[in-house]
Amino acid sequence: MSDDRTTAPDGGESSTGTVDALLSGTRIGQFLSVGVAGATLETVVLSLLDPVLGLPFLVAKAVGAEASITLMFLLNDNWTFDGESDASVVRRWLRSNSVRIVGVGIAAGIGQALVTFVDPGVVVAGFDVWAPVANLAGIGVAMVVNYVAESLFTWRIGV
Repeated sequence: MSDDRTTAPDGGESSTGTVDALLSGTRIGQFLSVGVAGATLETVVLSLLDPVLGLPFLVAKAVGAEASITLMFLLNDNWTFDGESDASVVRRWLRSNSVRIVGVGIAAGIGQALVTFVDPGVVVAGFDVWAPVANLAGIGVAMVVNYVAESLFTWRIGV
């Protein structure tokens, strides 16, 4: 278990300990680094399965996303949140998958909403880059949601 927990007067964990654990700069940095690794793997898998092997985009995206989710789980489980949960590895993996799938939906929904309702037509070097900008905004929001949900639900820090 993490050393940054505090004990409440009743012997349980305090909410201050949970907040401190969530705001750990080291843990946030590790989580972001793991996210970069996951995004890289998803991009590589997508790049191989879609154009090289000819799989439909959404099938390639789903396979890449699950490969990414599993890699991020393994890295977070053994580095970012090492020793934080007493649950079995299968239970943690299922929880993490649940969180990440919700995160994908949040990112996609925000990206779609921005593209549909906000599109200011951001053009760089003659290319409209609003869709990638909107996608990154969605990913940013989903990353915050994922971090909090993974911390509290998957690994149960401070709980």
